[in-house]
Amino acid sequence: VKDGVYSICEVMPVYPGGDDSLRTDIAKEVKYPEEASKKGIQGKVYISFVVDEKGKVEDAKIVRGVDPLLDKEALRVVSALDKTWTPGKEKGKPVKVAYTIPVKFALN
Repeated sequence: VKDGVYSICEVMPVYPGGDDSLRTDIAKEVKYPEEASKKGIQGKVYISFVVDEKGKVEDAKIVRGVDPLLDKEALRVVSALDKTWTPGKEKGKPVKVAYTIPVKFALN
């Protein structure tokens, strides 16, 4: 536990509909930056964030980036996840939990 934020807890946070729904919602929201597309830039941007006790996403930041164009878009999409997560729990109480996800950018 660092600064009141758990990295692992008894019950991890759950996105509405689970991980598949999370991936689908991110894929729907991502707008491939035109300049990145023209330059053939692709890869996975890793974003970390905290799911707070109320199930809201906060403190999203880039853990491992690819290119500033893709990094900015991944951060925008994850920060905009407005569905309320089921918060993580420790000893039956909702707690803040750190979460990291990859946002994949691939050209056809």
